[in-house]
Amino acid sequence: MSAKAIREVTGKAILNNNLPSQVCAACRFVPVTDDTNWDDLVRDHPWLRTEKLVVKPDQLIKRRGKLGLIKVGADLAGVKTWVNQRMNKDQQVGKAVGKLRSFIIEPFLPHDQGDEAYVCIYSHRHGDTILFTHEGGVDIGDVDSKALKIELGIEEKPTEAQIKEQLLTHVNGPRKDKAAAFIKALYDLYADLYFTYLEINPLVITSKDVYILDLAAKLDATAEFMCKAKWGDVDYPPPFGRDALPEEAFIADLDAKSGASLKLTILNEGGRIWTMVAGGGASVIYSDTICELGGATELANYGEYSGAPSEQQTYEYAKTILTLMTKENHPDGKILIIGGGIANFTNVAATFKGIVRALQQFQVKLVEGKVSIFVRRAGPNYQEGLRVMREVGKTLGIPVHVFGNETHMTAIVSMALGKRPIPKEPTVESHTANFLLPGGQNTAACATTSREITNQNSLKGPPAEISYLKEMFPTNRKRQSPRPERKMDHDTEVPPVSSKRDSTQLFHKETKAIIWGMQTRAVQGMLDFDFVCSRPEPSVAAMVYPFTGDHKQKFYWGHKEILVPVYKSMADAMKKHSDADVLINFASLRSAYDSTIETLGFPQIRTIAIIAEGIPENLTRILIKRANEKGVSIIGPATVGGVKPGCFKIGNTGGMMDNILHSKLYRPGSVAYVSRSGGMSNELNNIISHNTDGVYEGVAIGGDRYPGTTFMDHLLRYHDNPEVKMLVLLGEVGGIEEYEVYEALKEKRIVKPIVAWCIGTCAGMFTSEVQFGHAGACANAERETAIAKNKALADCGAHVPASFDELGEEISRVFQKLLQEGIIVPKEEVPPPTVPMDFNWARELGLIRKPASFMTSISDERGQELLYAGMPISAVLEQGLGIGGTLSLLWFQRRLPTYATTFLEMCLMVTADHGPAVSGAHNTIVCTRAGKDLVSSLVSGLLTIGDRFGGALDGAARQFSEAFDKGLLPMEFVNEMRKKGQLIMGIGHRVKSLNNPDKRVEIIKNFVKKDFPTTPLLDYALEVEKITTSKKPNLILNVDGVIGVAFVDLLRNSGSFTPEEAEEYINIGAINGLFVLGRSMGFIGHYLDQKRLKQGLYRHPWDDISYVMPEHYTT
Repeated sequence: MSAKAIREVTGKAILNNNLPSQVCAACRFVPVTDDTNWDDLVRDHPWLRTEKLVVKPDQLIKRRGKLGLIKVGADLAGVKTWVNQRMNKDQQVGKAVGKLRSFIIEPFLPHDQGDEAYVCIYSHRHGDTILFTHEGGVDIGDVDSKALKIELGIEEKPTEAQIKEQLLTHVNGPRKDKAAAFIKALYDLYADLYFTYLEINPLVITSKDVYILDLAAKLDATAEFMCKAKWGDVDYPPPFGRDALPEEAFIADLDAKSGASLKLTILNEGGRIWTMVAGGGASVIYSDTICELGGATELANYGEYSGAPSEQQTYEYAKTILTLMTKENHPDGKILIIGGGIANFTNVAATFKGIVRALQQFQVKLVEGKVSIFVRRAGPNYQEGLRVMREVGKTLGIPVHVFGNETHMTAIVSMALGKRPIPKEPTVESHTANFLLPGGQNTAACATTSREITNQNSLKGPPAEISYLKEMFPTNRKRQSPRPERKMDHDTEVPPVSSKRDSTQLFHKETKAIIWGMQTRAVQGMLDFDFVCSRPEPSVAAMVYPFTGDHKQKFYWGHKEILVPVYKSMADAMKKHSDADVLINFASLRSAYDSTIETLGFPQIRTIAIIAEGIPENLTRILIKRANEKGVSIIGPATVGGVKPGCFKIGNTGGMMDNILHSKLYRPGSVAYVSRSGGMSNELNNIISHNTDGVYEGVAIGGDRYPGTTFMDHLLRYHDNPEVKMLVLLGEVGGIEEYEVYEALKEKRIVKPIVAWCIGTCAGMFTSEVQFGHAGACANAERETAIAKNKALADCGAHVPASFDELGEEISRVFQKLLQEGIIVPKEEVPPPTVPMDFNWARELGLIRKPASFMTSISDERGQELLYAGMPISAVLEQGLGIGGTLSLLWFQRRLPTYATTFLEMCLMVTADHGPAVSGAHNTIVCTRAGKDLVSSLVSGLLTIGDRFGGALDGAARQFSEAFDKGLLPMEFVNEMRKKGQLIMGIGHRVKSLNNPDKRVEIIKNFVKKDFPTTPLLDYALEVEKITTSKKPNLILNVDGVIGVAFVDLLRNSGSFTPEEAEEYINIGAINGLFVLGRSMGFIGHYLDQKRLKQGLYRHPWDDISYVMPEHYTT
């Protein structure tokens, strides 16, 4: 939702912080809740003790005065008593009953009744309206009939003179000047801070100042990223009568952190019917159907998940609903409806796997609660999703009924409520997610042909006289388009237009589009659609992506690979592809406005589709205004786009290839539709294809309050196209755009048959206001309700079904009548070309297998959370595994005992550095001083590690363990190595000796002897040390040696490894890894040290080099 109501204290705080101080008196107020400390309140606001006060609830309650919910002129004690008598008590407001929990206290302002006024500013599609009346207060009456008004266009601001002339005709003297200055400043703030509604009643205007008493306001919540600094922290309270639950807050937080859409509103926590619906439009329709079938009082929740949430996000969403659902049982059992339309791009299997995880977790409670589950879904990978759901249904021990797109979307509701029998499990159709299986295509075509043609008796062509055809196409009527042809500046060169184009239509077989954004999946979907429609050329001309340089991106065109150019600059793309007249804008809500404004500057563009949801409404209205000025059609924002079968589709519209084939979108039909919902547009494709000869064109105008083009814009295009024989409109609650259709039907501007239905009929059955999934889906007046719209459309001749459940039947009835009259003549089905399935998608569906190029068993980043050897990273941190524990997971795929992980950390610490003189540190320093980067300098040092420097850990472990395993006595081992002429790895030190022992060795040796279960190899090495030091005192067991042999003792005797595993880790170099990892810390330290000291290029001094030249050249 974009327009959200705020508390009075929030509104007054915003006005205090942002209105010029000279235009009105500052609002003084304090909020009070049940945890308010009155002593602290009085200390912070001394005026509470000295002035008369006003107190009232601050919970979005309208007409508080008429309800007796304002206490005026009381002292602090009286206010406190009044609040305590009402705090947490039930209060009825209309049909809603809720508890009073939040109040606002203000100083009482003595004034004359004649000083009271009323001012209101509200926004609409074409601008803003300012209402003013010199009479205000609780008895103001009918504002619309009394108030004077100023209508302001988009980007227009009033002057004080205009305000005085048009609004303040009944205000005189100094009060007039004060009022004019205030209203101008108020409107400036209203527009700049993205308010959508602001009402002050009463507004007290005296000759000295202006005072704001009661205030109600709504903000455009989508503008928070622009206005956060001036708004401050804004709390959006729920409508009165519905408390905000922690679970709702959790889902709201999940939604805020996700690119998907996750919504949850609890209507009746004790309700029997719970829903988990995918899609904003579908979620409304399921609620409608439940209420229409008598389940309004038992409907527990409203919500949606859409926009391709991940498996983990869907799991969290499902778990939240199941937690609420299973809190208490119902004697008749409970119903869970997992529904949705046909997805455009959401992977149904991925979301269902998240739901299945939650169902399995709640199995016991679901059985105890006698829960029945009804599932209906389709879209990408839906076959796998339904299979997973059916499989889990066999193990849950409760009824689980699963259906796909062969079943009408809301049929499961009547099944769940016992209004229709539950059929047997349907036969799965013979197609996959991207192409028809052999034979399936012909079967589908034959079935359609027999359904639509075989039983028709009058197919001889249209009669000589069809009454409404004359009205449709009179010879003197000029066809109209929703936009005039693109307007050009006088000095702008008009790009060439194909003579085959019809300027009244947005798309045709030669339409070329430029894509803004790196949306490779959507582009490939468009190209596959082009190919299956037998287009001669791809519809995607180029892509624009400002974050990379110009390059080419590889895509498939049928079996072949093609290159699509990608440009950093939109101007370059437009210049090099002047035949492109459509731009599909995938920019985010933060950048969609700027990129669309830039697009409007190019005269070749006739249509722009804006996909992003959540663009601030003020910016959307500016886009609409600029587009109208230039004759450009905007589809969206908040849309999936549109489709013209056989010609062109926008982005992800129509879903994947299985749905395109199933709904016959590869060739035109006779029915054109317009919808608000993008998800429901795909459902309409399915419904229309099942009940008619298919879709001619369909557009989803978008779910925001102000779509770029309206229902009428597209219906008139369809109506004036002789190829379109009937129209379908899917409107919704909120807004008044459907009444334009009503007027067109009354005036006979539309005479073709139109089937219409407005979703959201359930809204009037709820006791408190519910904001549905789309930003515009909220009725602000009776006229905006779905019920009123459906009645009006039916009254003027539209074919309006009794419910959405009967929409398909109504469409079928109208279509069959047109068939019988010969207005529609069926055409022979022509099989489309086969589109190869992408390899990745085929693998996702389990249709193919391929050996992996890589294998890994230590980590997995694919899920919601990174895993180390199967352990979530959060658990690694929460359980304090530290570096040693992390190494045990990543190196050894198991958790080692604490003493073992401590040993690993000690090894890293003692091997971290050994001064700048050793070869590795020296190399790192020289490389750093040569100006090389960190990685290059580090690698330079690491490359010196080997048998002579640092790499003796593995060698020591191997030599000592082999001698020990052979049963050689320490003396025999020393003698054997001397005979071989080999050094004993891990023995000897240049500086340290028996008399000057290495503290590092002593620390590790003492720890290992104390904490390891047993140390046979270390004991053996210490015996060898006694022999070697007897010959030379510096032949001691060094750091490499003690770490190497101790590590072998750990591998062999900790109980964590088998003998084979221990031997393998010794042989593959795991022990040497400790030195490499530890010494990397020191090398990085030397790099940073040299950079910090700003050391220059190193050159070795001559006097430290012995120059030995060949003697025979010296003379």
